[in-house]
Formats: sequence, C-alpha cells, structure tokens
Amino acid sequence: MINTSLSEKVKINSKLIQTENYSTWLNYSGEANEEKVLFLHGSGPGVTAIANWSYALEACRQQYHCIAPDLYGFAKSSHPEEPLKNRQAWMDCWVEQIIELLDKLNIEKAHIVGNSLGCSVALELLLEYPERFGRVVLMGPGGTPNTKVSFELMRAKHFYENPSKKKLQQIMQWFVYDVEKMKPIIDSLTDSRFDNAMRQEVRRSNDSIFATAAVPIPTVALKRIPNNILLVHGKEDKVCSVESSYYLLEHLQHAQLHVFSECGHWTQIEQRDKFNHLIQSFFKEDI
Repeated sequence: MINTSLSEKVKINSKLIQTENYSTWLNYSGEANEEKVLFLHGSGPGVTAIANWSYALEACRQQYHCIAPDLYGFAKSSHPEEPLKNRQAWMDCWVEQIIELLDKLNIEKAHIVGNSLGCSVALELLLEYPERFGRVVLMGPGGTPNTKVSFELMRAKHFYENPSKKKLQQIMQWFVYDVEKMKPIIDSLTDSRFDNAMRQEVRRSNDSIFATAAVPIPTVALKRIPNNILLVHGKEDKVCSVESSYYLLEHLQHAQLHVFSECGHWTQIEQRDKFNHLIQSFFKEDI
C-alpha cells in the first residue's frame, strides 16, 4: 500500500518493469481480475501516472485489473539520453513501450482510458493494434485541428523558463474549475510534482517532447478505427477545449460523448465518483 497524498490511502502497488527497450514504472491494482484496463496519463510539469489515476485505480480495482504506467520520458520510467527528433518519434516510442509492456505482462487485450496526451497515445495504439484493445475512454483529448491553443496551455509549456512551486500551483489551478474545492488536492500534489519536474532527465525529456508540435491523425484514419469509444470532457476545460471532443465525435465511427458541466481538465479528479461510475458502465456495455 502506498500513500498517494491525494487525501486518502489507496490499495495500489507499484514496480519497475523491464522490457526489451524500456524501463517502465507501473502502478497497478485488482491484479486478480480477468478484464484489464490500461490508464494513460497526460503531460505537464512533473506529471505522474499515480497522480493522474490514483482514484480511478482504487475505484475500478474490484472489477478490473488496472495498470497505469509512467510513459517513456516521464517520471520514474526511462528517459532518452539524447533528445528525440520530433513529437512523432516520441509517439512511436510510446506505442512501442506500451505494446512491450502488455506483452511482458501477458495481457492480450485491454480497455484503455487516456487523459489529454494519453488520448493521443491511445488513438495511435488503435491505429496500429486495434485487436489488442477493447473499449476506449478518451478524457480531455487535444491535438485536433480545432483544439484551441489557450493561454493556460501556453503558460504551462513555458514553466521551465522560470520554474517555481508557486508557478506549478498556478498551472494546476488552471486545470480545474472549482479552485477552492480542489485546493487541498493541489496543495498535496505540489511538492512531489515539483520535485519530479526538477529532475534533470524529466526536464530534458519535457523540452524534447514539446520542441515540436503534434501532427493530427488524418480523418480517413480516424474513421477506420473499429473500437467503441467514449469521449469525456469538462465543459470548462481551459487546457484542451471541448471542441476537440466534438471534432473526434464527428470523425470516429463508433463514438459517444459525455460532457461534465462545472468541470475543467481533471475530470477524473474533479468529478471522480461520476467519472469512475461512467467508465465502468461503458466497459460493461451498459451505455
């Protein structure tokens, strides 16, 4: 058992998994369950899979074997010694990392829940390995042609120009709708996220990841994705605008959309009980 500092203790285990090309720090729960759910975190200064998904891994562990890895170039997973050439090179590594991880864990098929950047990774996985995945939740996706480049997102990307705990707290406040309600959680995350963000390899990877822009997936490719997809978005999301989900809804063949009012980019935390109920209902094919 570990304390995630998200106001309560949760029954989540963690370990380092070595595959052919990557060392992946893995958080997991509900290991005895047959159905698998892969949780893919987003980006941002000092982000970790456990900070993104602690509540979900606790809520879903009774029914599902949940795994939440730190992506390559983030947190406790391995980092490249030399910067990768562009964002697509990073994407190729993330896809390879996840497939290697699933093979190492003998997981033939899993549902996916992606957050922000994790949504983009999920879609790339579906393009290349649709047979390895079941139902897919994309929460707060961005990277679409109509995604609004907000001032909040731009300020977050420039965090390392003059990093401080105060600036990190401001960024996390922009991720949520109700700042006062979320303040205890933001305060509890600040120290660990700042310490992680200031690690040399984390900063080096962050600079490389955001040195070039993501290339949106062609609409013809989106239309060919066979998986059932649930899009989830906070109406007041200032990081990745809700228009991104409407774009994907238009171009994905088997998609539905749920929008939470009075909610920002962190749906899985701001609306955690409703979110966890929603995704489990989706996996059970109740919606």
